[in-house]
Amino acid sequence: MQIPEWTKPALMGAAVGAIALAVVGFNWSGWVTGASASEMSGKQSMAAVAAALTPYCVQNSESDPKSVEILAEIESASTYQRRGIVEKAGWATPLGAEKPDRALAESCQIALTNDN
Repeated sequence: MQIPEWTKPALMGAAVGAIALAVVGFNWSGWVTGASASEMSGKQSMAAVAAALTPYCVQNSESDPKSVEILAEIESASTYQRRGIVEKAGWATPLGAEKPDRALAESCQIALTNDN
């Protein structure tokens, strides 16, 4: 069986078009792989949980008898140490959790320093 002469340019055009479509799609049209989509959804869900639990953390800080001392420590600490202070105080530990949530502690310390 003999392949027609026109098939080689047609197949080359189709291949170049597919490559061009993939480059444009992934670079400018917002296409992502399944792994990237999963990573983005994981980050968004963690941020949403932290945002939803921030009032809980602020309420924990208000009901803590040592809150005045801890808030003064937060105010005097550097930006990098503030999250650790909130975690150590236990304000960012959700009910049923064994350890504090990092994103919640960050969100909580921002809320606490903005309120004051």
